[in-house]
Amino acid sequence: MEQSSVTVFVVDAFTNELFSGNPAAVCCLENDIPDTLKSKIAAEMNLSETAFATIDTDGSETFEKSTKFGLRWFTPSHEVDLCGHATLATAAVIFHKLGNKEKTIEFKTRSGILKAIQEGESSITLDFPINPPAPYEAENLPDIVRIVVGNLEIQEVQHSATTKKLLLRLADKYNRFVNSRRFASASGAVQEHAGMHRQDLESLSPSLQDLLAVEKSGVVKGVIVTLQTNDKENFDFYSRYFAPWVGIPEDPVTGSAHTVLAPYWQTVYNKHHFRARQCSKRGGDLNIEIVEQRVKLTGQVAHVLEGRIRIK
Repeated sequence: MEQSSVTVFVVDAFTNELFSGNPAAVCCLENDIPDTLKSKIAAEMNLSETAFATIDTDGSETFEKSTKFGLRWFTPSHEVDLCGHATLATAAVIFHKLGNKEKTIEFKTRSGILKAIQEGESSITLDFPINPPAPYEAENLPDIVRIVVGNLEIQEVQHSATTKKLLLRLADKYNRFVNSRRFASASGAVQEHAGMHRQDLESLSPSLQDLLAVEKSGVVKGVIVTLQTNDKENFDFYSRYFAPWVGIPEDPVTGSAHTVLAPYWQTVYNKHHFRARQCSKRGGDLNIEIVEQRVKLTGQVAHVLEGRIRIK
């Protein structure tokens, strides 16, 4: 009998708080559906990614019992090769909602085999390929930089050819506390109040149409803006990520971007473990470890919604 609906979950990834982190829709399909329908569902959900998981066996397994799955990711307008937060969300649905008790599960994807490992009751670690960036120059680079960061000073520009992500590192002078202001307390004493030192990064608001106009080569499909933190912070670096070329104005928390950021910051800090914060409006946190040619991303989730979407 042809199915008339599929179950869909919405999960906030890289957070343990509702309505923060990066929301992903997840469809775990007992029976696969056509790609055209996947695209329509992703457009209907209108989140940065919708994940579609299938059981990668001969049909005798279930989501509860299997350890091997197929996984694909769709934005509202494109299929993408790698997506961290929707992989985390899919693993969380399989572990937490579908009753899978395995320690480790595997996803067969367009980026190879990706693993998800349960870390206690609340955290999940993703085992992803590493994507080191390299110095980058292009004729349209000054225009891209101007559109994204305006007059802010850039310390370094790199590019990941495998992910087509451009990395812009803001100058270290922006990691200081800024916009200090004086105010009178209730007692009348004058006190100092320091603004957030990542304010320059958080205030960026690039014109997405301008980005699409100046970059049409396909070499750049997303722009990472990153900033080193100061020694007083609990994080090693901050970032934001813009990807209008694949239908994502700004991605709230981007696992795939951290497969580029981790090897970049490894060369700066000369270490293998990091804690990172993506400074979108929703925001999210990642614990990162580089092991040989892999990046391990650990995060938490908040389960938001479960329902069924009609497909006929």
